[in-house]
Amino acid sequence: MLFPYTYVPHQMEKMQAFIDFIFHEVWCKAPVGLDFHPDLFVGNSDLKEIMTKFGFSAKAAERGKTFYKDVKAIYELFALLSATEIDQFKCWYQGNNDLEKVCANDPATHVARYADIAINHKDLAAQLGAFFKDLYSQSLLGLAALRAEIGDIDNHYKTFVKINNTGKCPFCGMSDLLGPNHTPREAYDHYFPKALYPFNSINFRNLVPACHHCNSSYKTSKDPAYPIKDPAGAVHRRPIFYPYKTTPHSIELQIDLQHADIARLHPADIALQFGPAAVAQEIDTWKDVYGIEERYKLKLCTESDGKAWLTQVLDEWRELGKDPQDFLQALALNTEKRPFTDCNFLKKPFLDACQRKGIFNEA
Repeated sequence: MLFPYTYVPHQMEKMQAFIDFIFHEVWCKAPVGLDFHPDLFVGNSDLKEIMTKFGFSAKAAERGKTFYKDVKAIYELFALLSATEIDQFKCWYQGNNDLEKVCANDPATHVARYADIAINHKDLAAQLGAFFKDLYSQSLLGLAALRAEIGDIDNHYKTFVKINNTGKCPFCGMSDLLGPNHTPREAYDHYFPKALYPFNSINFRNLVPACHHCNSSYKTSKDPAYPIKDPAGAVHRRPIFYPYKTTPHSIELQIDLQHADIARLHPADIALQFGPAAVAQEIDTWKDVYGIEERYKLKLCTESDGKAWLTQVLDEWRELGKDPQDFLQALALNTEKRPFTDCNFLKKPFLDACQRKGIFNEA
């Protein structure tokens, strides 16, 4: 991730607060033996009103009825758990929602995927999946009873991009993001995929706007935390960038070319070196999940990008008499101030590589 987002509080966080209440105050107390009823939600009056409407109103939408039935079905399965098993679920719930610690690969933070839960609780894993995988959906969040309490996702996006106004996708740095004045909005990526992880599908610390290519073409449902295998074949978590990190980081990039014939430049002729070493593991995860090396190399080989950048320097040199070094110095200053404008963060190291290859010594 090239730069972190600033987290933006919003009314929609109330939906996660509802889920927190359902989990801790309803499901985890199911073994007490009470029948499922809206009175179980008395500790949260707004949620109780919603559950009453969804469960008992003749005018309730089908999606609202399904929400009520799913909460009830999970309650009945939790009622069968022992105190030890309830404690295990509490640990998983906390871990799956403590995303900053998960990204830092904190060994004391334990997360659970549906596959982990299904080892001992197959039916419960399936029911949790039915509930959480469809929790982030307009068919539910757009219901009047909910929307009146939690607000609207489009408003969240407009508020979000007014503060996070770089205008570029932080996962690739190349694609523009729709701004607050656009009618549509970008999709929110579930950083930890909702197809794999329960409990955090409506947690906005797990929801990050991303460009279409990062979200739908490359990341899709990749699990950013679990692709490493040890010699024994066991799969382990790996460190990843936290999307809402409060201390910004800076990615260093050096580009090297195998030859100076730019007309014949292919991705295999380009070597990319990323830094700093302090976040090398996070960089490796980022490159893998978002196909960074492939995408950057291809951009450098295209006529409208990398080759066009070089042509710009050569044309100014030949036609205007400008020294390429002056261009590079100006680009360095511009990159420092505006690294993501015109892909300066890629343009500068690419042109530096061209200079090292002696391309500017030819005329």
